[in-house]
Amino acid sequence: MATDEQVQDLKKKMRAERGKLLDAFNALGEDDAERSTSGEGEWSAKQQMSHLCEMESAYRAWVEQALTEDNPNVDNVFGGPPAITLTKAHDHTVAEHMAEMRHQRALTEAVIDGITAEQFERTATQQMFGTLTVMQWLRSYYRHDRMHNDQVRGQDPTYKPRFTSGEPDQRR
Repeated sequence: MATDEQVQDLKKKMRAERGKLLDAFNALGEDDAERSTSGEGEWSAKQQMSHLCEMESAYRAWVEQALTEDNPNVDNVFGGPPAITLTKAHDHTVAEHMAEMRHQRALTEAVIDGITAEQFERTATQQMFGTLTVMQWLRSYYRHDRMHNDQVRGQDPTYKPRFTSGEPDQRR
């Protein structure tokens, strides 16, 4: 069962890592944000922002499924599409992307606020990541932000996800 201290630590880390990431994106001009960066399939910063929103929605849907079912398989659960999809990333400004990132995070924080201490131990299974608890899924948010922050800054990511069978190509 999650303690109040663990939940507060989760929220603190989620806000801190998202803040650093938004600062990195905000420092980019529109042209720089459309150039490919190293890592994550050579995506541009705008594509990374769209990817983060898509994954935020998917992770949130996985958590919500875990809250209502016993260890669901969430391979085919994607959540609602964000306002800016990966395929349309360059059709939007950095400011629009950042607004969508803030919106998606607010939706996630609202879900967290409704989770009871016991529910953080519920699980969901996903082919790429295996079986994780709700707390582990939620911790993946700030780690994912940290990884993309490093990439936007041109650094080798300090966090690398542990996939059950190789890294997927999520460029769709």
